[in-house]
Amino acid sequence: MQIRYFGHTDVGLSREHNEDSHLADPDLGVFVVADGVGGRAKGEVASQETVELIWEWLKRNEALIHEIGSGDAAARVGQLTQLVRGAIQNACYMIHSMGELDPEQRGMSTTASVFLVCGGIGVVGQVGDSRVYLVRKGEVAQLTEDHTLINYQLKHGLITPEQAQTSRAKNVITRAVGHKDYVEVDTLPIPLFAGDRIILCSDGFHGYAEQPSDMAFFRDMDVEDATLEAVRFANDCGGKDNITVLTIELDDD
Repeated sequence: MQIRYFGHTDVGLSREHNEDSHLADPDLGVFVVADGVGGRAKGEVASQETVELIWEWLKRNEALIHEIGSGDAAARVGQLTQLVRGAIQNACYMIHSMGELDPEQRGMSTTASVFLVCGGIGVVGQVGDSRVYLVRKGEVAQLTEDHTLINYQLKHGLITPEQAQTSRAKNVITRAVGHKDYVEVDTLPIPLFAGDRIILCSDGFHGYAEQPSDMAFFRDMDVEDATLEAVRFANDCGGKDNITVLTIELDDD
């Protein structure tokens, strides 16, 4: 698969500094977005260290990733899934350890959304409430589940969608990289096809994307223009948080 991508991050209109981080390595097939958890110490340190730690873990396994990608990747999807899970869990352990060693960084944590492209297979790794979307044949589908108190309450029928809109618990995250020394990681392998687009984004964008029409630019614009338009859209809607969008487009070699 040939990969085109573009990523952009913006502080937004309300925050003084940016706690989001993102990373793209098309040669390795690794893409990451992380959002330092608000209210925690050094969220920007946690997010930047996390994207680098995830990349380093997968880079150490580059030979294996290329070997799998050049063969029947679908037959070895379990190995790819475990690589992504291990990369995020290693980052979690390291970020937590940094906080334990440095009082100024104690309690720091972050979300992490990862996408690994390997041949005709993509693997999603997810902790927190940053998201991964798939755009295929004009349809946009969310591939990740938010690890938030609101989402848990909605799933179990404890609150209504209307109550969720006004809840004070909107930003409470139930899983984060670094909050403890271990975190459960959601993973999802999917087949990839030419023309697919993958969007990784922080909640500074998706918090405003409530309708399918709010994602239309990912269908209609090229990769760079769509990414920049998404950031402009979030700022036009209020820009109450840091905004990060990373768009990937896959094509035949």
